[in-house]
Amino acid sequence: MATQYKFIYLNLFIISLLIGCGSVPEKTTMYSQSEFSVSAIDENSVLSSDRVKDKLYLQYAKWKGVRYKFGGSSRNGIDCSAFVQITFKKKLGIDLPRTTWLQSKLGTEISRAELEAGDLVFFRTGPTSRHVGIYLESNKFLHVSERKGVIISRLDNVYWNSNYWKSIRI
Repeated sequence: MATQYKFIYLNLFIISLLIGCGSVPEKTTMYSQSEFSVSAIDENSVLSSDRVKDKLYLQYAKWKGVRYKFGGSSRNGIDCSAFVQITFKKKLGIDLPRTTWLQSKLGTEISRAELEAGDLVFFRTGPTSRHVGIYLESNKFLHVSERKGVIISRLDNVYWNSNYWKSIRI
């Protein structure tokens, strides 16, 4: 019987590793597309790309180096989707769902050539795992690295370029 429990715990551990960033179970709140689209926001509150970029760099200065923690959502440790959710709420006044998967269902898909500050960039980092970051400028994006914590990386980096999935404008 103890062996059976060890097997179950081992499988749960392996599954949690495979799922990766942003896979914390969702709260019961359901989100609709219109709750997060720019059209649902007062047009006067939509920020210019430069203003968004400034706010994102301020967020980076505050969070730089905060370590990655699966399921984390504080300065004691944070994962990619929580960082995106907190950044959008605190800096842009936009509520986003908690997981990478739900965040990837929002907004309008755009090409890499159309990226502007504040757009979300998504990556497939494993068979079932996804990663999200926030585009800044000049091929740079803000995100939470599992090894380096909150950092700025480049989309044209070999790893990120080969794992790029899609971009979304909220």
